[in-house]
Amino acid sequence: MPEIRQLSPSVINKIAAGEVIERPASVVKELMENSVDAGASRVDVTVAQGGTESIRIVDNGCGIRPDQMMMAIASHATSKIEDAEDLFNVETLGFRGEALASIAEVSQMTVRSCADGATEGAELEINGGKAEPVKPCGCPVGTSIEVRNLFFNTPVRRRFMKANQTEMGHITEAFTRLALVHPNVHFKLQHNGRVTQDLPSADNWKDRIAHFYGKDLADALIWVESEEEGIRLSGFVADPVFNRSHTRMQYLFLNGRHIRDRSLQHALGEAYRGLLLTGRYPIAFLKLDMPAHLVDVNVHPTKLEVRFQDARKLYSQLLSTIRNKFLSTDLTARVHEHSERTDAAGTPAASAERPQNLGLSYPRSDVSSIGATNQYSGSGAGQFPGVTPAIPADNYRLPESFQRALDTSNLPANTERLDVNPAAADVPAQLPISTLGLQVHNRYLVTQDESGMLVIDQHALHERVLYEQLREKVLAGELETQRLLVP
Repeated sequence: MPEIRQLSPSVINKIAAGEVIERPASVVKELMENSVDAGASRVDVTVAQGGTESIRIVDNGCGIRPDQMMMAIASHATSKIEDAEDLFNVETLGFRGEALASIAEVSQMTVRSCADGATEGAELEINGGKAEPVKPCGCPVGTSIEVRNLFFNTPVRRRFMKANQTEMGHITEAFTRLALVHPNVHFKLQHNGRVTQDLPSADNWKDRIAHFYGKDLADALIWVESEEEGIRLSGFVADPVFNRSHTRMQYLFLNGRHIRDRSLQHALGEAYRGLLLTGRYPIAFLKLDMPAHLVDVNVHPTKLEVRFQDARKLYSQLLSTIRNKFLSTDLTARVHEHSERTDAAGTPAASAERPQNLGLSYPRSDVSSIGATNQYSGSGAGQFPGVTPAIPADNYRLPESFQRALDTSNLPANTERLDVNPAAADVPAQLPISTLGLQVHNRYLVTQDESGMLVIDQHALHERVLYEQLREKVLAGELETQRLLVP
């Protein structure tokens, strides 16, 4: 019979490290959160080789006293909670006391810190969980933590790490999430000696968003806010013309902590229903502030998932807040205003990126809308990769000849075959297929006739062709059928 044994502290810490520290980005996240919890007004992040070689976080927070240095790297040691009741009133980003112990167990780490008011600092070296004696050192008030050779003693985990560029992408995302929600802190990110982000403290949240994603997107943001029974929702949602093919730009923060919640993401999507093309997702930067006892953040070691006491109420609040804002906002006017402002301040770079006319003529009433759309898909796309504007359907009308060609209300009720040849429709027969201008979103074909631009839904067109082919076979009695083997 197998014998039950007590695991050693080293093995326990390595298991815990596997849950908390998944990749270099996890180290950056945990250490940056510690800096913010320490009251830092500046945090510098320096990374080498995507974090696989070294990660250094320097802050000007309250620091650690020399007699507390060994306790700081001990497992389940923290200054943020004292008893089980505190778990339901957590107001800090960290509280488990696992981060430093987990990082120290799977890396070579150096901690230097000077407490506020102290005359000298202290230094602690840890190699794979084994700490050297604390020694004095000279350093400014705050804490500096350097992590080298991550996962050097867990080769299996190290082999599963991705390329340096991929790991750096995850680090940048972790940096972005924390920097976005704390605009009052100066954040700086360097990779291989090159500064990739330098974000001075901002007066407001919108300025911080503009630093990351540019002024065009910041100008297209719509402020939303509401408060119901002590739960405050505030932040920005983007005008529907700015959207993405994924949900990675839907940032949701709970009491200063970035979270993911499928229910709230669904509510956000429902608020944009009818305003975006299929497969496009809104951009949002939203904050939730609520009493700590209404949410359980002790669900997952990474604290990315939380559990709300009344998730339905929160869903309803988010959905109604954004919908009511859209109903009270003239989104079409915002599009034209933004277009005129951008055109007035147009730059050579922007005009160079703008799509060419392609020889298409537009109905007079739609020119301004099309101009606005071209502006976004041109200069905007250069600044925000993957951001493609949706075109509100109400802003466009098809030429009457094309509407008649697609109108099915007057289809004959008899069994006479309908000719699906384009020449039989009211669309001019002299327009050959070779004059198609372009294909948009793999869904629409754009061409022209003497009255203006034609936009064809190619999927609807294909369905109509298949319908006519089936209809012809049914009316001719030639539809192939096969009896079921089993009734």
